This record gives sequence, structure tokens and C-alpha cells, in this order.
Amino acid sequence: MSPARSLPRPGRRRSPPLPDKGAAILKSLDAWWEAGSGLRLPAEPTYDDPTGKIALLNTSGPIETKGHPFFEPLGANGRACVTCHQPADAMSVSAATLQTRWEKTGGKDPVFAGVDGSNCPSLPQDRKASHSLLLERGLFRIFLPWPPKAADGSAMAPEFTIEVVKDPTGCNTDAVYGLKSANPTISVFRRPRLPANLKYVVNGGGLFNIKTGMPTAVDPETGKRVSMNLMSDARNPTLRSQAVDAALNHEQAKSRPTEEQLRQIVDFESQVFVAQGFDRRAGSLTEAGGPKALGPRNMASTSPGLGDNFYTPVFPYFEQWKAPKGKTAAAGQATFRASVARGRDIYMERAFWIRDATHLTSIGLGNPIKRTCATCHNAIMTGMDVAPGWMDIGVANLPTADPRPDLPLFKVTCNKDAVPHPYLGRVIYTHDPGRALISGQCIDVGSITMQQMRGLAARAPYFSNGSAKTIREIVDYYDKRFAIKYTEQEKRDLTNFLSVL
Repeated sequence: MSPARSLPRPGRRRSPPLPDKGAAILKSLDAWWEAGSGLRLPAEPTYDDPTGKIALLNTSGPIETKGHPFFEPLGANGRACVTCHQPADAMSVSAATLQTRWEKTGGKDPVFAGVDGSNCPSLPQDRKASHSLLLERGLFRIFLPWPPKAADGSAMAPEFTIEVVKDPTGCNTDAVYGLKSANPTISVFRRPRLPANLKYVVNGGGLFNIKTGMPTAVDPETGKRVSMNLMSDARNPTLRSQAVDAALNHEQAKSRPTEEQLRQIVDFESQVFVAQGFDRRAGSLTEAGGPKALGPRNMASTSPGLGDNFYTPVFPYFEQWKAPKGKTAAAGQATFRASVARGRDIYMERAFWIRDATHLTSIGLGNPIKRTCATCHNAIMTGMDVAPGWMDIGVANLPTADPRPDLPLFKVTCNKDAVPHPYLGRVIYTHDPGRALISGQCIDVGSITMQQMRGLAARAPYFSNGSAKTIREIVDYYDKRFAIKYTEQEKRDLTNFLSVL
């Protein structure tokens, strides 16, 4: 029996049975988890997504959410952590779900709170156009002080200046919220990350970041080195500090969460795992004897660490899907599973030339270097980077970024005595300076920390700026950016592989 079949699902009706063939399954209109609903989160709930079902695993058992600080509003705008980290969207939130939520609530849901759920708080909040980046690409406004501040709150002297070239949201030139306001602030727009599978995300924390040669950040409470992979710009070192940041800024709390609230939030985030659980083409992804790379239970039971291409692979082998025996799978299912298995091998073994990627080809390994996807996306079971994972592969910086007329465009001018960006020099045009907004370093402009590759089917769009609407567009970007020259079959196989993770 499916673990979630007999358990109540929060805020939604029971889904109809999945058809064997036909169009993609869409989430029900009532799949949204409202803050403060007080409902019980089952130990193993599943939710419909466009290609099948996303599956969660709470290793501590069912979660009673009444009074739980991850699920209850902590601030003035009615949000909770769950508002932007929906179980049905693989603990993130998809653009499609947000559009449905707007129509159902007339834009009144707390997720659209003006503080960061709109293009700028100064815009009229009752208009869809004021929330276009969230509705169309799932982007929340990230507002950061400029110049940046050090971890101890002291002022920093950045190596560059920032000029606003284009400001379609109006926020970076706004009299109250902009760079020239009384409290100078820079606004960039990013996708929310998964507070799940976190044992893999926080794993690491060596003495030095091999990309920069600098010491890794320290947990101020324990003194231990941290992975620096929690956030797009690595600005918060721990789950506790991230929870405080989220409560004060995104939930607009008047004071930081209590120690007990922080403990409950961190405990919940540390025990929840998420992965695709069912694919309408591949069938069950959690069946006994299936690939060990799939499903949330395998996520929970595997030890984190650095993977390689063969001996300790990032994603274990799919041998049982390459040559199905007997009549265990229908012909169409077997064909799709074989495609997924080929896609996994492409990810692990298909070498290509990687060129002009800051913090990879700029650190003495050679430029270009011939490697595979697993070279950078090397963390076991997630495809993140075990080392602090920020790199600039051109998603945000021109000329390799897709021009985005709806995003701000900044001109970054580096000081003459600064180490320049290794491939773009001292004058850089970017939609998001990324890590540089925290480090203040020219070399970091456009570098963003890698995300994990789990539950992708449930949480489109992709990349930190939502520039890829589909998984296929992710593959197409890399193919173009590094002139890989994938065949059409290779693109389909790699897309199919990523869709079942």
C-alpha cells in the first residue's frame, strides 16, 4: 500500500489514479499548504506533478504542524517557512503553482507579500504586473545592503562600483528601496532552494575553499567550518542563521525566532527528504530492486560525500533499467527506462570541453579542460558541489546569459588594483552579481552556488534566475554554452534522467 494513501493530505483532495497514457498530470488546485493550517503532514506524502508524483519522507514520522514554527506565521505578513517551500513543489515553489494561487486568491495569499513577492514594494500590490517575476519565473526579490557588510556587521570596502543600466522593476532606482536611498539596497531576483536532503548540502566544510584558497566560513556557535552551500550567494553559514534571516526579512518578524523555534525549524529541515517518486512513463521510482539513485528513502539512507565517475559515482548505476528481463515492464516503460539509464551515463561519462568558467577553469586546472557533468556536479545523490559551489558559467553575466528584459541589468566596474574577473575583465554587465554582493570581490561577479538536482519535475523553472522554463532548456543551455554538440537522442536521454531524480 502506498504510504500516503490512507493518510490525510493537507489542503487537497485525493488525486485520481494516474493514467497509463496521455497528457501530463497537473497538481490539483487545492494542493497549496496554507500557513497556520494546523494540519498533519504524513510521514510519506506524495503529490501530483507534471510528470508523475513527487514524494517526501519525514524520517521522524508524521509532523504535527499546529504550533510548529516551520508551518506557523512568525511575522506580520502571514507567511510561514512553508509558504515558499511547498511540499507539493518539492519543498520549493513552482511558477505554475503560483499562477494558480494568484487566480484562486485574487493575489491575496501571503506568498505575494510586497516585501519580496512583488517586483518592488512601492508598486501597486493588487496588480499581476507588479508580481510578474514571481508569477512567470518563480523569482523572489532578494534585497541586500550596499556596500556589503562583513559577517560581524562591520562595513566592507568592495572592489567595484555598481551602476544600474536597466531597471524594469523600478526597485534599484526607487527613492525608498534603491541604491541611492537612505538605506542603499540592491535588489536581485532568485529562486527559492529546497530545505530538504540537507545532510548532503551541509556536508563538507573543509578548512579551505579550493576555488579561492580562502578559509571557509565558520559556524559562530560551534567554531566548525561549514559547507557554504546553503544559499545562492553563501551569505548564511548555517540553517539557524538562515532561519533567522528568513523570519526577519521574508516573514517580516519583529524579533528573531526563539531558541526553541529555531531548534524545531532546524530539526524539521534536517529530517525531510524529497525526490521524484513516480513517473508516468517509467512507473514506480521506489520499487524494490530499483536504481539506488531514486526515491526519498535512498536519499535518506545514503551517506553524503564526494562522488566520482566510476568507483563511488555521484548517481549510482541504472543497470537494472538497461536490459529489463521477462515481462516486468511494458514496452513503452522499458524504452523510457533505457533512455534514463543512458542519460545517467551521459551525465557521468560523456566528456566535453569546459571553457571560461570562473572558479573552475580559472584555478590552475587548465582552460579549457575536458571533463563531464559530474566534475562540477560531484556531490553524491544531489549533483551539487561538495566544495563551496559558487561558479560563474554565464547564466547571469553577459554575453553568455540569455538577455532578460524583465530583470535588472547592472554595470560593475572593478577597481584598478582588484583581481579582475578572469574572463570579463574589469567592466561586467550582469543581471545578478551573485557571490560578489557578499564578498565584495570582482572575481566573484556572477558566481552562484550550485543547486541540488532532486525533485526537478515538481519545481520549474530552473537556474537561480528562472531562465530555463523546462529541464530540456537546462540541457540546451549547457550544450550551447560549452559547444558540447549533444545529439538529439543524447539531449532526450539526459533530460529524461534529470526528470526522475
